[in-house]
Amino acid sequence: MRIGIPTEVKSQEYRVAVVPEDVATLCQQSHTVLVQRGAGQGSGFDDEAYRRAGATIVDSAQALFAEAELIVKVKEPQPGEYALLRPEHTLFCYLHLAPAVELTDALVASGASCVAYETITDSAGRLPLLMPMSEIAGRLATQAGAHCLEKAQGGAGVLLGSVAGLPPAKVLIFGGGTVGTNAAEVAVGMGASVTVIDPNDKRRQQLQTEFAGADFTVLDAPDLASMLPETDLVIGAVLLPGAESPKVLQRSHLGDLKPGSVLVDVAVDQGGCFATTRPTTHGDPTFVEEGIVHYCVANIPSAVARTASQALSSASRPYLQQLASGPLAEVLAKDAHLLAGLNVAAGKVCFDAVASAQGRDYTPPEDVLALIA
Repeated sequence: MRIGIPTEVKSQEYRVAVVPEDVATLCQQSHTVLVQRGAGQGSGFDDEAYRRAGATIVDSAQALFAEAELIVKVKEPQPGEYALLRPEHTLFCYLHLAPAVELTDALVASGASCVAYETITDSAGRLPLLMPMSEIAGRLATQAGAHCLEKAQGGAGVLLGSVAGLPPAKVLIFGGGTVGTNAAEVAVGMGASVTVIDPNDKRRQQLQTEFAGADFTVLDAPDLASMLPETDLVIGAVLLPGAESPKVLQRSHLGDLKPGSVLVDVAVDQGGCFATTRPTTHGDPTFVEEGIVHYCVANIPSAVARTASQALSSASRPYLQQLASGPLAEVLAKDAHLLAGLNVAAGKVCFDAVASAQGRDYTPPEDVLALIA
């Protein structure tokens, strides 16, 4: 299989999809690996490291897409990449299509087979390729929130960590999954008073056990009228796999928060879980709405690109090896968990939550396999 690893072109996206160590494994399995010049630079992996691993360095995305069969990226294709996709391509990356109509249009028009990291499942019903980035994003969300609370960043001038003789800052986290749990771990470690909202009974029990002894509360539903006026940092970590995130805070709720409070929306890739969310970048990460600081960076793990690239590459390696092992339709037909990652193929939308979010026709992935180029 000819595998292509392009340089990421999303604004301030420094990660690379496959690190040299895993490229070496692919080359040892007789695959041809093409790496665009500079693809690993933002993560601290130079072209020579890829050459030593057995890859061929190509000068442009155009050359790479023209030769490769399997395109492996971190983030979704950007508008300048749409025309490079062809029906014979398999695209393997994070897609987050539910709120992205223009991107979905482009992928449908390309005819390419598009496998999304974030909807691949495992035997326990987890999302194994979302998990490592969710761990990182959750930890960074609390760090970012603490930074945004500083007066110079537009915040209220509140220290998230505890200080002797003073009450701790209060953190409210929507969602007790991987992102929310990691955000809570950091917040508790800093000495904050943490409340997590999660509707799942079993998950709430697990969290209560995990954080026993800490200044920690877990609830099935929030009393926003009483909680928001006392909250310093709100973290949105609500996930509906492959679907658009529900809005847990409306614009009207901003008036209940103290001026200089901070909202961090980790779900921005899926449309965001705050009504006032709009995507931001690492270069310009925040904006203020009605006195409330919003941090809505759409690629939070890119801030620690080397760690994130290594974690993603390690987690995705077995799935990448599967995709490269034979004709795509045959590979997917043998593995329902990998098939769950197929979002678009042969001009069809084959992930139900995406079709539903965008009002498109849905074609079951099993029915699309016969149409794949």
